[in-house]
Amino acid sequence: MARKKEEIIENESLNWDLDDIMSDRFGRYSKYIIQERALPDARDGLKPVQRRILYAMDVDGNRADKPHRKSAKTVGLVIGTYHPHGDSSVYEAMVRMSQDWKINVPLIDMHGNNGSQDDDPPAAMRYTEARLSSFSSLLLEDIDKKTVTMTNNYDDTELEPTVLPASFPLLLVNGSTGIASGYATNIAPHNFNEVIEATIYRLNHPDCDLSELMSIVKGPDFPTGGIVQGRNEIAKVFSEGKGKVVLRSKCEVVENRTNNQIVISEIPFEVIKCDLVKQIDNIRLNKDLDGLSDVRDESGRDGIRIVIDLKKDIDPQLVLNYLYKNTDLQINYSYNMIAIENHRPVLMSLSRMLDAFISFRKEVVLNRSKYLLANKEQRMHILEGLIKAVSILDDVIEIIRASKDKADSKLGLMKAFLFSDAQAEAIVNLRLYRLSSTDIVALKQEYAQLMSEISQLRALINSEDILRSTIISELKAINEKYVMPRKSQIEESVAEIVIDRQAMISRENVYLSVTRDGYIRRYSERGFQANQGNLPMVKEGDVLMGVVAAETLDTLLLFSSNGEYISLPVHKIDECRFKDLGNHLNKYVKLSGTTKLVSAILVKDFNSDAYIISISKNGMIKRSPINSYQLTRTSRPSTAMKLKGNDEVVSVKCAYQGEELILCSKSGYYTRYSSEVLTPVAANSLGVKAMNVKDDELVAVCMLRQENTNLILATTEGQFKRINLNELELTSRGAKGIRLYKQRKSRPYNLKYAYLMHSYDSFIDNQNNLFYVKDIPLMDKESTFASALNLSKDYYLLINEIGNFETLAIIDRKEETIKPNKESYEAINLFDELFGEDDA
Repeated sequence: MARKKEEIIENESLNWDLDDIMSDRFGRYSKYIIQERALPDARDGLKPVQRRILYAMDVDGNRADKPHRKSAKTVGLVIGTYHPHGDSSVYEAMVRMSQDWKINVPLIDMHGNNGSQDDDPPAAMRYTEARLSSFSSLLLEDIDKKTVTMTNNYDDTELEPTVLPASFPLLLVNGSTGIASGYATNIAPHNFNEVIEATIYRLNHPDCDLSELMSIVKGPDFPTGGIVQGRNEIAKVFSEGKGKVVLRSKCEVVENRTNNQIVISEIPFEVIKCDLVKQIDNIRLNKDLDGLSDVRDESGRDGIRIVIDLKKDIDPQLVLNYLYKNTDLQINYSYNMIAIENHRPVLMSLSRMLDAFISFRKEVVLNRSKYLLANKEQRMHILEGLIKAVSILDDVIEIIRASKDKADSKLGLMKAFLFSDAQAEAIVNLRLYRLSSTDIVALKQEYAQLMSEISQLRALINSEDILRSTIISELKAINEKYVMPRKSQIEESVAEIVIDRQAMISRENVYLSVTRDGYIRRYSERGFQANQGNLPMVKEGDVLMGVVAAETLDTLLLFSSNGEYISLPVHKIDECRFKDLGNHLNKYVKLSGTTKLVSAILVKDFNSDAYIISISKNGMIKRSPINSYQLTRTSRPSTAMKLKGNDEVVSVKCAYQGEELILCSKSGYYTRYSSEVLTPVAANSLGVKAMNVKDDELVAVCMLRQENTNLILATTEGQFKRINLNELELTSRGAKGIRLYKQRKSRPYNLKYAYLMHSYDSFIDNQNNLFYVKDIPLMDKESTFASALNLSKDYYLLINEIGNFETLAIIDRKEETIKPNKESYEAINLFDELFGEDDA
């Protein structure tokens, strides 16, 4: 029958919901992680692993007054008796409690390599030695007096404390960090003496407000020092238990004869020093900030010393502001003061943390007093028996001599004189030399002393005021013994970081070259002048757009055929040798697909009176003020002109107030009108119709800036002609235009270039051949072209205008321009209104 029952149980299936199983298991796991691993206790400020390490070392006698012992021995004792987890996690916790740059009060005194502020790992536990520090005695003091609850360890072979009887608020002094399931804590360290003084004040004034406590606890006090800014933010953190405070490094500007230096002597808490040095050095190497000559880490036994050498002409405060903004020289420290209170994770304010410790400390002192009272009462009871025995000594001796053994002696004394078992035991164990008159007097003095101490202990247990004064006196004694000056400086308000990027860039004359495929080069003035007369090298199939003299404070605008533009500060462009190909735009800007540049404009001042004029192949045009192209973020392209269908941008020019423009189409038509007829629009606008190019396309736009110029035309086959500007009459915007040359019926001319130049100007081709404008025949509009020059099949031209190539135009703040014929343009505008074509 039993066998049949077993078979039924074995074959029985249980139906469990997977959600219920997972919820139950995860709930248990979360509870364990929160209460037993990751979060500190509000009473002693320790996590379980830290508490077990300190208790194991105390039990083993590895205290501050004893020699150091191997760390491996302590780790083995901890994981073998109290903490059944990995040895590495125990050793890491042990090392952290010894690092004076992580906590204000080191609890472990370690010999050997215990890491560094450069995040160097500590030596293996077999190489280091450790013992408890003197501060640990303040946490473990009176643990043998039943002050805290003891519980069984994981295998029920030993007892361990659930909390240590801490004598001061360790959680506030050392802070804590930890991540649990659904909870995380981040409590900053605070000054040891300030916290104890605030605890004393709270004991005397239980109803005090936060402002009174903050007059004592000024704010966080990090072991690495630094400057904490913003009292209002600190008050919010202390009030709500969470928030942010600004923490910046302590820096000093040293002015030398040849250069200036920034010397950093304190860095923010938990910032890795070598990473900070690397961040600053990367700014120097990448030239994100001009003026940094060198960065050195000169730290040693005397503390941190990071030296930044600056060029003499750079403002150190501007450099500091930039480093505060872009490196860990300044950080935001986030408070999240969560700790375990009554077995629950609680977000705690400053007042609540102090109250949690005070309540716990009262409990500890009460338990200690009750323990001491019981011991002293027991001792007094024994003393009463000894004193009574001395007064009847002869009778006592007679009973003992007549007894068979010790037990019989005890029974005889208890029956004859009504001694208790404890008193009889003390009497039979009493040595004869203790019966001298001197020892009898000592017994009576001890009895009187015990009477006084018992009276004091009973008063303490029964009086809240005496209990409070006892705790205060103990805290004052600790405060006087350990004096720790504040390390972190507190400033009233958060300093605003103002970065004048222009002022941080050292002014330097350079040269730039740009190719259509997007290769950018920057040359030093000396390197470029050494190669004058030579063109920069380009990749096969690429086209050099031009070379221009610039300053590092300028901005280069690069316009592509797809209607986008790129803003590139000149100081960010890498310097290279003249024969190098340079860097592609992808290094500076995130580009998608193949980008072909059509124009480049060097901007010296975005507050200029200039405009940007863009034209597209399908005959669209727009005019936008130059300041609408100024970008704060230059890491990606922006829209310069909206395009429809298969349209693409063919040219972008800079124009000033009242300048004329001449547009030329591929089949040889032109229009001429003032740029004033174009209403200024936003940079990313579509534009209006510039010219009627049905079955045709625009190829060039010229800006008329100087009188007595000629229009130079060049075909795809290399034929040239020159037209006097006086022959080009004004037209309306949107018109089909007027022919520039007599067209051939067979093999029609296709226009490739159109430039406005003086007769004394010159230009070169891609083979570095020099040509003069005066050698091109001056012809009227009804003429065809002159014979082709000696040009390669895939020729292109670089037009030399006042020492700068035309495609790299320069926008300065103001420039003299040709004033248009006002009456003529008024007539053209009227013509547009009456008969002009609609804008697209």
